[in-house]
Amino acid sequence: MVSFSTEPIDPHHVYDMLGKDAAGSALIHFAVAKSAKNRGRVTTHITYEPDGEVERELRLIEAEIVEKWNITDVLLLRRQGMVAAGEIISVIAVSSPGSEAAFAACQFGLERMKKMSTIIKTEILE
Repeated sequence: MVSFSTEPIDPHHVYDMLGKDAAGSALIHFAVAKSAKNRGRVTTHITYEPDGEVERELRLIEAEIVEKWNITDVLLLRRQGMVAAGEIISVIAVSSPGSEAAFAACQFGLERMKKMSTIIKTEILE
């Protein structure tokens, strides 16, 4: 499943959304907006806006993961709009019969999601 939404990501629901009946391993990674210094000022928010077909790009990443590893399910969620420091930006969750495939697939998906070309990221400074 993939989603690009303005709704906050609820970490309590992510595990329930992931198909895992045939899995022996479930791995979930939450990317969180951080308050970083930029030119002596602190980032308070980050905005994420579409610049193309975001869900299509997420589906391509999902397909790459399924093709490369023995995966039971993949969940890729991205926030749209303004995200405050400390809030969840994105989730990659993977379930698999074994932990090696789950870790490798999650790491791959995370790296691909960080390089998405269909999302514009803008930091809001204090």
